[in-house]
Amino acid sequence: MSRFFAHLVLMRPANIITAIADILLGFAASGSVQMILGDDTAYSSHPQLTNLYWLVAATIGLYGGGVVFNDVFDADLDRKERPERPIPSGAASRLSASLLGTLLLLAGVLAAFQVSSTSGLIAIAIAVLALVYDSFSKHYPVLGPLNMGACRGGNLLLGLSALPAAVGEYWYLALLPIVYIAAITAISRGEVHGGDKKILLGSVGLYSLVIGSILLLMTLPQINGVYTIPFLVLFCYLIFPPLFKAISSLKPLDVRLAVKAGIMALILLDATIAAGFAGWWYGLIVLALFPLSRLLARVFAVT
Repeated sequence: MSRFFAHLVLMRPANIITAIADILLGFAASGSVQMILGDDTAYSSHPQLTNLYWLVAATIGLYGGGVVFNDVFDADLDRKERPERPIPSGAASRLSASLLGTLLLLAGVLAAFQVSSTSGLIAIAIAVLALVYDSFSKHYPVLGPLNMGACRGGNLLLGLSALPAAVGEYWYLALLPIVYIAAITAISRGEVHGGDKKILLGSVGLYSLVIGSILLLMTLPQINGVYTIPFLVLFCYLIFPPLFKAISSLKPLDVRLAVKAGIMALILLDATIAAGFAGWWYGLIVLALFPLSRLLARVFAVT
């Protein structure tokens, strides 16, 4: 494994694509899509599109930096449980990974400040939450999943901050990824030694809570529920079969596949809600990130 490729592996590119989907959802919910379509300014030069580009750059830096530091802090444990990872294998050093993670987090925060002070402050909060998770909270069964979920909830708020006023109006949307990611993080605790049936069944409940919340969101006047249904069906199809298989076998490989499916399906979750806010065509744009993420997942580790 070359050093350059090893550092790309540390960033988990397939997962970064799912973070971009969060931004696209927040951007749609903020009303930015309708603003662009209703303005006489050429789409390609509209200031809201410029904001979108900065926010996408910000989430690439924040997510990439966060997962790099996850491997930095886990290096000693990985030498025992996952020696094939870049740092324990020697393909990347702890120092070089730390420098990469630091540069990515700083770049993410700086990119967010190009949009607004609100975006910048949210980015700082995400960076802090990611480092707290990597270094401390992931070792705790309740705090860890909630902390990781808060990182993704913050990422959705970052997308909303394309229009800062929207953060105060639609802040509750961030609760969905908090619950969903908390479920995935709880499932992931069985990736090495096997699953715990109670935890896995609890994750079924959390997944169901997310789906119920989406159905509740469909009653809002700002959301066209008809557009969300096909995406929601596909979302359910992706997350439940692997999870039920993991519950049946409790084998580490099946648990890992359930985690991978959950992470990949984040794009479907975002597309489902985004379609309701901005139209079926916008949902398809978000959904188009799914095959790209799956393609990258064949080359780069997801968990």
